[in-house]
Formats: sequence, C-alpha cells, structure tokens
Amino acid sequence: MTAQKSVLQLSVHEEGIRKKAWVAVSKFSGVTSIEMDDKTGKMTVVGEVDVSRIVKKLRKICSAELVTVEVVKPSEKKPEAKKPDPPKPEDFVGYPFSINYPYPYHSYYPYCYCNCGAATK
Repeated sequence: MTAQKSVLQLSVHEEGIRKKAWVAVSKFSGVTSIEMDDKTGKMTVVGEVDVSRIVKKLRKICSAELVTVEVVKPSEKKPEAKKPDPPKPEDFVGYPFSINYPYPYHSYYPYCYCNCGAATK
C-alpha cells in the first residue's frame, strides 16, 4: 500500500471529542502524521492506512465524512557525496604474557561420584 493523504470532515464541538478523535486515529498502525484544523473541523491524516477503517472508527466518536484522498509521492532526496572515512588508528598489539596461578591445584575430591572408575585409574 502506498502512502496517502486523506482529508476528513469532523463535527467537533468540544475539546474532549477532539482528543478522543486524535487518539483514535493515532492508534492506527501506518499513520505518519495527523493535522487538525479546529476552525473548519478538518483532519488530515498521512500514512499507509485504510481510510475506511479510520472513518468507521471516527463515526463512533463523532460524525465524520471523507472529503479527499490523494496519493503522496515519496520525496526524492539527492544522495549526498560520501565523505571519506577518517583513517583508523593502528591496532595496538599487546605483548604476550602468561597467567601463572601462584598456588598449586590440589584435588580435594579424589573419588569420582559417577562410578566411572576415575579414582582407580
């Protein structure tokens, strides 16, 4: 589905109804932007959304009519010239070292509990 700009005529006389309509439309997935003119009562919704579902939802809140629907063309952005990457600093190679544990390892459990016979080997 392509992005479209739809204009809806709403009969909004109270602030509470306006907020409910705004929240109801904003919950639809795919809505990019919402604009509302309080003087004329027109709501403009832009995005990839089914307009008939929006009108159906808004009619439960107030009276709503679909005025126009236009297909929005994606804006063509000119690709910017790529900047060269800054030179990477050379990786530091550390000197090899060994970890010597200062205490000898002693087995506190000389017998194996799994009956594999390891203590007898």
